[in-house]
Amino acid sequence: MAVVVGSGIQATELTQDVGLQLLANSTATVLGLGVLILLLGPVSGAHFNPAVTLAEWWTARRGSPGVTLREAAVYVPPRSSAPSRARSWPTRCSANRW
Repeated sequence: MAVVVGSGIQATELTQDVGLQLLANSTATVLGLGVLILLLGPVSGAHFNPAVTLAEWWTARRGSPGVTLREAAVYVPPRSSAPSRARSWPTRCSANRW
C-alpha cells in the first residue's frame, strides 16, 4: 500500500500530465510488487491475492501440486481482511491522534 500511495503522491508532484502520472504510478507499483514477491515468496508462496490461493487449492484437488485446504484456510482470511485494515490505517496514523 505504501508503494502505491507514495508513488501516486510523487507522480502528482512530478508532472501535471495525467498520462505520465499514471505511467509513473503503475511502473512503481509493478516494481514494488515484484520486490515484495521476490522477498516474501519463499515465506508464504507470495499468496497476496485470496482468489489466487483459492484457485491453486481448487486445481490441487485434482492432483496438481498446490496448497491444501488447511493452508488455504490460513492464507485467505488475513488477505481478505487486509483492505479494510489498510483503509483505517491513515486514520489511526494521523497527526491528530498523537
